[in-house]
Amino acid sequence: MSMTKVVGKAGNDLTPQLTGAVKERIKELVLGSTVVIFSKSYCPFCTKVKALFAKLGSQQVCAIELDKDEDGPAIQAALLEVTGQRTVPNIFVGGRHIGGNDDAQAKAASGELQTMLSAAK
Repeated sequence: MSMTKVVGKAGNDLTPQLTGAVKERIKELVLGSTVVIFSKSYCPFCTKVKALFAKLGSQQVCAIELDKDEDGPAIQAALLEVTGQRTVPNIFVGGRHIGGNDDAQAKAASGELQTMLSAAK
């Protein structure tokens, strides 16, 4: 599936808001991978959600460790501006923002996450 736009939790197109160098990088990451997790290496919720995607057998999971990336603070600020979420993990599946760990765990429990992953392949 070729993704052409980044979509918010409410289904709104976030792509027009992703301009400028840092936002362009976010857009390229989100559209270039099935799953993108903006994470921090020491965050226990990030660890849990990465384990969830591993358990589901997700291929093409791109984890960006914001505490180790030179653009980390700028990426986190841009994500807040675009998605309304400052906390990590900040997760995108198939170009769609799904939220954080609690959102991913709930979607996995209902089977919705597995459906999203299948559709995004």
